Amino acid sequence: MSLEETFVPFRGIKNDLEGRLRCYKQDWTGGFLAGIRILAPTTYIFFASAIPVISFGEQLERDTDGVLTAVQTLASTALCGIIHSLVGGQPLLILGVAEPTVLMYTFLFNFAKDRTDLGPKLFLAWTGWVCVWTAFLLFLLAILGACSLINRFTRVAGELFGLLIAMLFMQQAIKGIVDEFRIPERENPKALQFIASWRFSNGMFALVLSFGLLLTALKSRKARSWRYGTGWLRGFIADYGVPLMVLVWTGVSYMPGNSVPKGIPRRLFSPNPWSPGAYENWTVIKEMLNVPILYILGAFIPATMIAVLYYFDHSVASQLAQQKEFNLRKPPSFHYDLLVLGFLTLLCGLIGIPPANGVIPQSPMHTKSLATLKHQLLRNRLVATARKSMSQNSSLGQLYGNMQDAYQQMQTPLIYQQQSARGLNQLKDSTIQLASSMGNIGAPVDESVFDIEKEIDDLLPVEVKEQRVSNLLQAMMVGCCVAAMPVLKMIPTSVLWGYFAFMAIESLPGNQFWERILLLFTSPSRRYKVLEEYHATFVETVPFKTITAFTVFQTAYLLFCFGMTWIPLAGVLFPLMIMLLVPVRQYVLPKLFKGAHLTDLDAAEYEESPALPFILATEIDTALSRSFAGSGEILDEVVTRSRGEIRRVNSSKITSSTATPIADTKGLHSPRFPEKAYSPRVSELRREQSPQLRGREGPSPRSGEARPSKLGEGSHGSASKCFPLTCPLPFLLPLDDEIETLSVLCSSLLIGF
Repeated sequence: MSLEETFVPFRGIKNDLEGRLRCYKQDWTGGFLAGIRILAPTTYIFFASAIPVISFGEQLERDTDGVLTAVQTLASTALCGIIHSLVGGQPLLILGVAEPTVLMYTFLFNFAKDRTDLGPKLFLAWTGWVCVWTAFLLFLLAILGACSLINRFTRVAGELFGLLIAMLFMQQAIKGIVDEFRIPERENPKALQFIASWRFSNGMFALVLSFGLLLTALKSRKARSWRYGTGWLRGFIADYGVPLMVLVWTGVSYMPGNSVPKGIPRRLFSPNPWSPGAYENWTVIKEMLNVPILYILGAFIPATMIAVLYYFDHSVASQLAQQKEFNLRKPPSFHYDLLVLGFLTLLCGLIGIPPANGVIPQSPMHTKSLATLKHQLLRNRLVATARKSMSQNSSLGQLYGNMQDAYQQMQTPLIYQQQSARGLNQLKDSTIQLASSMGNIGAPVDESVFDIEKEIDDLLPVEVKEQRVSNLLQAMMVGCCVAAMPVLKMIPTSVLWGYFAFMAIESLPGNQFWERILLLFTSPSRRYKVLEEYHATFVETVPFKTITAFTVFQTAYLLFCFGMTWIPLAGVLFPLMIMLLVPVRQYVLPKLFKGAHLTDLDAAEYEESPALPFILATEIDTALSRSFAGSGEILDEVVTRSRGEIRRVNSSKITSSTATPIADTKGLHSPRFPEKAYSPRVSELRREQSPQLRGREGPSPRSGEARPSKLGEGSHGSASKCFPLTCPLPFLLPLDDEIETLSVLCSSLLIGF
């Protein structure tokens, strides 16, 4: 649901409260009804939340001379997360201590430690006043409806910010690995483990642990598509594989045993919560009146920067967690959540811990994991319904109707809404044609016509299990980490760097900006393969030169923002550069790009076109493996459904007007070819039908109008390639002619078969 734009004082907060209170009870019942399955997204997001917070705590411990440690960052994340899950508006939003907060507190400590009237002793008391002013500004922003401006942030701003956060996570991972080869600060450089040979050994072992965790974690997330193991085992590995890999590689780190000096590999360091001095910050409120009045007033200056930072970071994290592609049914809560953030910031300041706010990429990762949970719940119900229908000799229409009824029964209507009108996606045309080819569309079907395991996934639309239980549980688990600090200190720091890299890579799928970057590096002769998968519509409607120019602009802007983070003070102001994209998008980009192209490239909600089922490269490699040297190259698809990204298919389906019996096509189709090989989009890609086929082919079994692809525009002349084929085609061809020639060749081979 979209955010209502209102600048009337208190109206936004009032609307948010009314909307969320109506579904507050269902936020809890929905989570509890999911049963033990709710632990999968809970555990996944717990590790995604706790591990960066521990790392940021270690960074703060070094930068503040031990005044703040991982104990305080974990306590803040847990406290704010629990309160937000109970009384916050949007439970999909994950709160945590983020990198900008660490940078800001480091700047404040460096300012205070050299001043005799402040010093490290009154540092936390002074930051308490900074939090008081910050909370006051957040209250004003929430009351005046400043969150309405979030509607002005289009995809170009949100995805650029998401990719920037991914770069910062990857930068932290690389920096951590490099530091494994160095002597840490405040350590004795004469210690045995810091001798050059042992430092090199520590660094190499860190590389093994980091890359080991990264690769196995990425593999485990795709376990559901493995061909090995039972379905239950694959599902378990996909749900819990990442935390299991943390445990596995922590165990591997102890394999050298006593054969290496103590301290190799390096492990987390943080004081226990019951250690002397670890709890002094909790009584900082008693010292706040000892801060000189000049510094109390001066605290308003850094508070302004932090308020702007939190307003943007919190709102964008909430926006990315509630993208339209997720098909959320419950109302948003931007204004009220900003008000709650103000209270949380005030509370954290008064007890001497750094505040927590909405974080990226954890928030959208949380929503995606809950979408996977909802998909599994619906899928299990539909599989059971389909098998029962087949056992009762139901026809395809009856089977689909029974699954539609089961799907609607799983849709719990909100108290103030009618039953959801959303239903299952349409059946594949190939399934309908196969059923009709049997002579009677009303005949009983079996799995040779309707493959239950494969086709149900395509019928289910994207939905999210919207509830509060997973957020509450993960926050409580983060709080347990404070007491479990002796256990956490067993984890090697190199495992943390591998997890940072995993989070950076995990946040990339679904980012259209990233997909366009991949498209730029795709060979011109291979770009047509993008159309063979589900793809964003701009691939077909926008010329390649325009795609390139728009992506280059975004990349340059991204690198500028990333460069700002290297500047000590200006680094915390990079969100201002993201906010500047609002007027840039509104006034500058329309002068550089056509309106229609800009709408497709920066749509708030982009469509995807169905894949072209013409598996050209597969057939060429199979039939003519010796025809050209480049047959081994396989394009890593710009859009793929195997990596877990969320997509909405809005493109109109091409339907067949009449059933086409299979017998009529046997003379034309190779058994290795999909039965929808003669797609009109392939003809559009060829630009015209080959004269060699006009007299031999029957009409295409599919009819309908498809948009002409502009994927090859801008590539003529530069996308040439020589084909040393056995047939007389030894000449250079541009991209479109290449595709036509290969299509003619494949069709000729079919006729020969």
